[in-house]
Amino acid sequence: MFDHTSYAKKPPAMQVIQQRVLDAPGLHVITPEYNGSFPGVLKYFIDMLKFPESFDRKPVAFVGESNGVWGGLRAVEQLQMIFGYRNAHSFPDRIFIPGVKEKFDPAGNFTDTAINERLRKQTVGFDCFVHSICNIASQPPPV
Repeated sequence: MFDHTSYAKKPPAMQVIQQRVLDAPGLHVITPEYNGSFPGVLKYFIDMLKFPESFDRKPVAFVGESNGVWGGLRAVEQLQMIFGYRNAHSFPDRIFIPGVKEKFDPAGNFTDTAINERLRKQTVGFDCFVHSICNIASQPPPV
């Protein structure tokens, strides 16, 4: 997939993922912060998706996480610029998870109850946002 010819002709596995993105009523993007941004492989993934239709008028919510104190703020803000450029509708309630390495028990379960509650509220709010955007988009324009 990291072959430069992938930009012209997408690999078969990417075509399946592409269809899932196109069919999704909204996207919930969760990203780590890596070197002050989001991981390069995520940018490559975005580049592999069809332009402009993959994100055009699609609702999107963001969660950032990092070991630092800002919880992936920089990564999320940079992604919001990219999704905005591609005409996505950004859900305003973003979540940032700082010190993520310390938020799991030995079994791998997330232990921060306050962030768990914020994630639950974001998910419920995003579901309403997606439905309101989809209902608006499916209505005929006013005469």
